[in-house]
Amino acid sequence: MSRKLFGTDGIRGRTNAGVMTATTAMKVGQAAGRHFLRGGHRHRVVIGKDTRLSGYMMESALVAGFTSVGIDVIMTGPLPTPAIALLTREMRADLGVMISASHNLFADNGIKLFGPDGFKLSDEAEAEIERLMETEIPLAPAESIGRARRIEDARGRYIHSVKQSVAAEIRFDGLKVVVDCAHGAAYQVAPSAIWELGAEVVALGVSPNGTNINDGVGSTAIAALQAKVVEEGADIGIALDGDADRLIVVDEKGRAVDGDQIMALIATRMQDKGALRGGGVVATVMSNLGLERYLAGRGLDLVRTKVGDRYVLEAMRAGGYNVGGEQSGHMILLDHATTGDGTLAALRVLASLVRAGRPASEVLHVFDPVPQLLKNVRYEGGRPLEHPQVVAAIAEAEAALAGRGRLVIRPSGTEPVIRVMAEGDDPTQVEGVVDSICAAVRAAA
Repeated sequence: MSRKLFGTDGIRGRTNAGVMTATTAMKVGQAAGRHFLRGGHRHRVVIGKDTRLSGYMMESALVAGFTSVGIDVIMTGPLPTPAIALLTREMRADLGVMISASHNLFADNGIKLFGPDGFKLSDEAEAEIERLMETEIPLAPAESIGRARRIEDARGRYIHSVKQSVAAEIRFDGLKVVVDCAHGAAYQVAPSAIWELGAEVVALGVSPNGTNINDGVGSTAIAALQAKVVEEGADIGIALDGDADRLIVVDEKGRAVDGDQIMALIATRMQDKGALRGGGVVATVMSNLGLERYLAGRGLDLVRTKVGDRYVLEAMRAGGYNVGGEQSGHMILLDHATTGDGTLAALRVLASLVRAGRPASEVLHVFDPVPQLLKNVRYEGGRPLEHPQVVAAIAEAEAALAGRGRLVIRPSGTEPVIRVMAEGDDPTQVEGVVDSICAAVRAAA
């Protein structure tokens, strides 16, 4: 069953334009509520959001949709996506909803759904919800309409949970940490969790006003964090995105550390403890070849999936792995969470610094990455990857890289963009093949 509204990470788009309207949100509430009306118990949904101005509107519309079909609603206010997954499971809810467009700017918004187990819904479940949205959904009788309430202790529950992932003997005393929360969902919980474990915290991106989420801050705009780490003489910098499900780290010299190095660090530590399951790590096709070579040198596999943390998670669950993620910073640690959690991963990185007693620049440089280049080409319509000129350019590039690198070309799941990535031991060759394919796509678009 195909999906039209749901992409690789829920429904996302420009607010009050296209699909991301209050009308859509209400229909999602009705359809998802109807889909999860199973059994005779009183049904409930947990709804969280990030700090976008449109979050109020989307939240109200979702509440109307769910209550109209007889689902009780628990609202948490701004919280990270992984916190909603956690609370859905802990509160025995039938489903969870996160209102967020992740790393996008404030004008966009999105809806992510979680099942009662705290995991994101399958493609099949999302397709069924879409099908229900196109039907006349039966409404609850007047006496069975759902109730809505807001809980006040959600932040504390989440902080307690992520702190539990750190060994009792580990404290962050003596560490100076700059934490950039992107003016997003973790603006209260992430600095608090790190401070409660003993670190000196310098906070950035913790003054949301509804329109400044991800604006020059956060994991996709780390220049401010890099400058602050150097200015403060901090030991490390932590950058989260708008819904705090991804993490990028900056070392004490102001240099960025991506998700591949973080995965390598966590996997190494867990392998040494005998806690790594599955015999390797799950990542996407975008992860660096250097990570694959490093893991192989330790007798570990790198299982690759298509882009999207949901697909990483599916492969992890199918293969019994407990560490996975994306180069972009999604870190999934299944021993502690059911989805990507930037704050949780940050605590694991800080714990590694404490154990090592060495600078972040040394601890976080686990392997030498292979030269990699990614460029995006925007197109107006059609299927540029099927154009004969593009097909020929790709074939020529694959032949040039054979045995010496990798080529990954894919359309974005959230915008009309073709992403062209190549990596190999020869950076000049890598740049050449990427540029040739980009030129072919532009000519065909």
